[in-house]
Amino acid sequence: MTTIDDGDTRARRMFWWFMLAALVVLAAGIGLRDPWPPDEPRFALVAHQMLSSGQWLFPHRGIELYSDKPPLLMWCEAITFWLTGGWRGAFLLPSLLAGLGSLLVVYRTGRRLWNARIGLLAAVLLLAAIQFVDVIKHAQIDPLLLFWVTIGNAGLLVHCLRGPDWRAYWLGCFAAGLGVITKGVGVLVLLMLLPYLFARLRHWPGVTQTRGDGWRWAAGALAFLLPIALWLVPMLVAAYGFNTPEYIAYVQDLLFRQTAQRYANSWAHAEPAWFFLLVMARDWFPVCLLIPLLLPAWRDALRGREARVLLPLAWWLLALLFFSIPSGKREIYLLPALPMVVLAMAPFVDGLLAKRWFSRAAFALGVLMGVVFLAAGTWALSAHPRAAQRIAAGYELPDGGAALWWCAIGVGVLFVLAAAWFRPRRGVLALLVGLGAAWVAWPVSTYPLLNDNQSVRALMRSADARIGPDGELALVQWREELLLQARRPPVEFGFSRPPTAQMHDALAWQAQAPQRRWILVNSDALGPCVDPARVVRLGVANRNAWWLFDAAAVKPGCSMASQ
Repeated sequence: MTTIDDGDTRARRMFWWFMLAALVVLAAGIGLRDPWPPDEPRFALVAHQMLSSGQWLFPHRGIELYSDKPPLLMWCEAITFWLTGGWRGAFLLPSLLAGLGSLLVVYRTGRRLWNARIGLLAAVLLLAAIQFVDVIKHAQIDPLLLFWVTIGNAGLLVHCLRGPDWRAYWLGCFAAGLGVITKGVGVLVLLMLLPYLFARLRHWPGVTQTRGDGWRWAAGALAFLLPIALWLVPMLVAAYGFNTPEYIAYVQDLLFRQTAQRYANSWAHAEPAWFFLLVMARDWFPVCLLIPLLLPAWRDALRGREARVLLPLAWWLLALLFFSIPSGKREIYLLPALPMVVLAMAPFVDGLLAKRWFSRAAFALGVLMGVVFLAAGTWALSAHPRAAQRIAAGYELPDGGAALWWCAIGVGVLFVLAAAWFRPRRGVLALLVGLGAAWVAWPVSTYPLLNDNQSVRALMRSADARIGPDGELALVQWREELLLQARRPPVEFGFSRPPTAQMHDALAWQAQAPQRRWILVNSDALGPCVDPARVVRLGVANRNAWWLFDAAAVKPGCSMASQ
């Protein structure tokens, strides 16, 4: 096992070259697309409305309050838009910075616990995991949550294993509080104290021992509560100052239904208890392949009472248990555990890198991934299977999606070229370079192809042209990307209201100025009052068909209120 060596200057220099490569990989494609569903348009819309309205405490989705998530990510997106002046660059910047920050924190934590080379290996493993890069390339809440949880765990690890370091401990608790106002589950950081307490009571070597510092430990609770209070107290004062049913319902939904009730009585994404085992095997690829190889090393380290292995491994298992208990599960939930897993892996990876079979296995895996992309792209291009046709139709791609399949072939070529350049002797490098090249090439080549459909940019452009320069547009059963991409301010009648109620109000609105008012509606909500022969089909976006109609398409005397 590698000993502590903070003088490893070569590894430190290599880390900054690694961070440059990580920047290229994670930033590839920024500026080439607009927000894509399901989550990105929602958060971008909320952030856009924050800036335009000046209402920062209470996020809005259209005319309704948005209470599904705390507002921290939306604040970050609004700030980056204010700084850059353009959504295409701004909405992905918080995720990019969170990803780079997570890599930096993992490296520094590995360096503090072991040495600079271990920190570098841990950061490389994190970047190699498919789920990490994929999530960072999307403007969701989870990259920001990952960053706060990683800082929180790092602060507690440094204090508990290289302390006492009370500033690191307080920073970790503060970051956990920021995690709470990001997505609620930042409190999981504090679970790190359970394996620390176990190791301390069992007198494991290397564990921080403190005496007479109860007030310092208690100050961690204050550091945890501080960011929560800075947001929660003004929000509650304002909400109960308004004292309207809308704002009271916002508080109740955000603080109770979306947290404790969502955990105890999940209403969506029901999965079996073993669901996350499949997630780790699939989404943490290829890093997950190291787990069975390292089990003997972890066993020996735990038998040797190595707390630097115990704490991150135990936190991973505690997080896995926490998320496995409720019926509602999503692949993204376990992502914050990945940095702790790679920190537990990194001290033992050198032993694998020294083995010839390991390098050849990595080389073979890179070649296999190249062959898979080449075969899939060639098959779709030449045989036109039904799956390929469905994908092309869903994105409204011309020529059966030929350009997309050429992109897949190009990714396969990059894997093969990396393998040919580095050869089996440097198979690990061949695999990593192939992965990095693929993560750069795929978004750069596919974002321009898919953006008009995914972002509904083309659909809203068509709607704007159809209604004419004096036309007014209303949205029924709309999605956030429609409102975000509208060329002129549309009218909407609530997001969460039943489609029939929205259509009723939309038809009444249209009847007030039938010559210039149009309604854009999801095909599922057309209803019996609209003549399907007189509506205009605008197209399919994100597997939803959208229709546009004027007052001439409304059946005389029909009332949605009677339906």
